[in-house]
Amino acid sequence: MFNKSIVTVSGGMLLFCIPLFNVFSAPMPVAAEQVPLLVEAAAQKHLARWAEAAGLSEPQFSVTVLPGNRPLAACGQPVTVQAADTRQAARMRFIAVCAGNGGWRYEFSVRAQISARVAVAASDVPSGRALVDEEVLLERHDISAIGDSIADPADAVGLSGKRTLRAGELLRKAMLMAPILIKRGEPVRIVARREQIEVSMAGEALDAGARGDSIRVRNANGATIRARVTGAGTVEPASVPVTASPPSE
Repeated sequence: MFNKSIVTVSGGMLLFCIPLFNVFSAPMPVAAEQVPLLVEAAAQKHLARWAEAAGLSEPQFSVTVLPGNRPLAACGQPVTVQAADTRQAARMRFIAVCAGNGGWRYEFSVRAQISARVAVAASDVPSGRALVDEEVLLERHDISAIGDSIADPADAVGLSGKRTLRAGELLRKAMLMAPILIKRGEPVRIVARREQIEVSMAGEALDAGARGDSIRVRNANGATIRARVTGAGTVEPASVPVTASPPSE
C-alpha cells in the first residue's frame, strides 16, 4: 500500500500527516512517488469537507491509497486529482491526470475509516415514545459504513424509535420517526396564512400524520383537501408553503 495516515479534524480544520500540497494541482515536475500523496490529500480534503457539512463532532480519519496494476510515472505538467466515486468511504475512487503530450491518467482506490462522536441511546427506550434530552448522548463510533448517523443529539430529541432502542445503541435516522401528531378521525383546525392574514376552519383528519406529512382532511363544507401537518391538531392547506409555527400545546 502506498500510504496510510491518521487525520484528525477539529473545528473544521484539517491536520495533514503528509507534506502540504495543492490537492488539485501540484508544482511541476511531479515525481512518480508523489502521485499517491496527491490522491491521499484529495481524499482527506473531501472527507474534511464532508465532515464539516455533516456537523460531525471530533471526526477522525484513517486513509489508505491502494496501488493499481500499472506502474506510476513522473509528470512534467501539473497533476490534477478529481473524485470519481465517494459514495462509500470504504470504497472511494479518485483519478489523477497528467495533462499534455505524453501524459497519463491513473485511477486509485481509496479506503477511509471514519470515527466521530455521534448520538447514541443513553438507556432503553420503548418504540413509539419520543426521546428526551437525557436519553441521548454522544459517543465515539466507527461510522465508515453508516451514512445516516446523527451528529447533534438535539436532532434526535423529540423523535421516537420504530422499535425499542437499547442503551448504547448508535442512533440512525432510518430507525427514528417523527411522532404522530394527528390520528385518523380526530378533529383538526385548518389554518391558512398569507402575509398578515390568517383564516381557520374546523375539519376532520382522514389520515394519521407526523409534522410535515401531507394528509387528507375533510373541511367544514364537506370537501376533502390535502393538508400538511404543522402541529398537534393543526394543519395547513398543502398548497401553502411550510410555516415555522411552533407545535400546539
